[in-house]
Amino acid sequence: MSEGASPIPIGSMVPLTGPSAADGAEFRKGIVLAVEEINARGGLLGRPLKPVFADTGSQSAEEVVAATRRLIETHGVHAVINGYNIGPQNSEYEPIADAGIIYIHHNTLLQHHDTVTSDPERYFGCFMGDPADYWYGQGFIKFISWLRDSGQWRPSSDRMAIVSGSKPYSIVIANAMASVASQFGWRVALGPRIVETPTTDWREVLGEVRAVDPAVVVNTHFYAGDLAHFQLQFMEKPIDAIVYLQYGAMHQSFIDIAQDKGVGVIVSTVIGLLRDEMGQRFARRYFARFGDGSTPQVGCQPYSAMHHYAIAASIAGGSGAPGDVAQNRKVAHALRNTIYRGVVGIIRYHADWQAAVPYPDLAHDPSLGMPHLFYQVRDVRRDLALIAPEPYNTETFASPPWIKPR
Repeated sequence: MSEGASPIPIGSMVPLTGPSAADGAEFRKGIVLAVEEINARGGLLGRPLKPVFADTGSQSAEEVVAATRRLIETHGVHAVINGYNIGPQNSEYEPIADAGIIYIHHNTLLQHHDTVTSDPERYFGCFMGDPADYWYGQGFIKFISWLRDSGQWRPSSDRMAIVSGSKPYSIVIANAMASVASQFGWRVALGPRIVETPTTDWREVLGEVRAVDPAVVVNTHFYAGDLAHFQLQFMEKPIDAIVYLQYGAMHQSFIDIAQDKGVGVIVSTVIGLLRDEMGQRFARRYFARFGDGSTPQVGCQPYSAMHHYAIAASIAGGSGAPGDVAQNRKVAHALRNTIYRGVVGIIRYHADWQAAVPYPDLAHDPSLGMPHLFYQVRDVRRDLALIAPEPYNTETFASPPWIKPR
């Protein structure tokens, strides 16, 4: 780096306190590691990066907007890069747009598409580093159809039951599943059945599920503890069906509660750490830097986005401070037009949505989309088998132990 070069402040809004503090800590680590690596290689065109963090607490709109303003007005950050903040519903886009800086987040919201396309000129700097929640729904239908059509699984019928939590995120996913199911030969026999969440009592809705005897049971709620109780209550009287529990079943707390009753469950994420050579090397660096108790599977999100931003800003000739709209438009153009292969796979931003394009849900070429990863719980040590999509999978689907051989 150039001696005496002034550092470039990069903001990050992370929930360091509140219900998502565990993930927030990992988001912070991912940024720290990425900045350390970039600076060790000369920084951004000779200038070191300096991370600045703002706690978003419970992630309400008020907290996230206040954090955004603090990063811009007090610290003069050239970009804001972070994991998710569930709650602001894009309200933080307004101070970002007013300042004309770059914002990369992982909120996984279809609403991002709506906001950016409503006024591309104003929201030119707003990017979502992962695909929207909608793709969870369509991606799952494609996944179970692939299992069926490839002969890995013989469903007992064409019926499926869809249960949703009451959060908009869960409802969007459930509706997306229902909207495309018939295109792939599935019949929605129940649902989307919305249950007020959070809850640990699923017996009533499970009674409705058993009454239609589906081959596929879906719960698009995402709290790990709630999903563990859903699975425990399903196992009180299991039926011959695949069980898919959205995202939360990846967490250790799911297995801590469900124990061996959780073995066989399918779970997925639209952004995750690959188990290839790049992913394994990253995990080793992450553990070496932050200890064995850290979680590279979470920290990989802002880590990848930080590297992608640094490359794009370098191509554009540098970053832009708040108010330097012309320069940040150049950075945004470079982000849209520079495909980055990182530890989460491919980051390729859609030209209109400015969100990562998913594979195989939208892109059919694995070199042009971020892989929607499907796992299956294999044992109580939280052994998650990566079973799809090809060519990223390292293992194959196994029939859940509650399904009777036919």
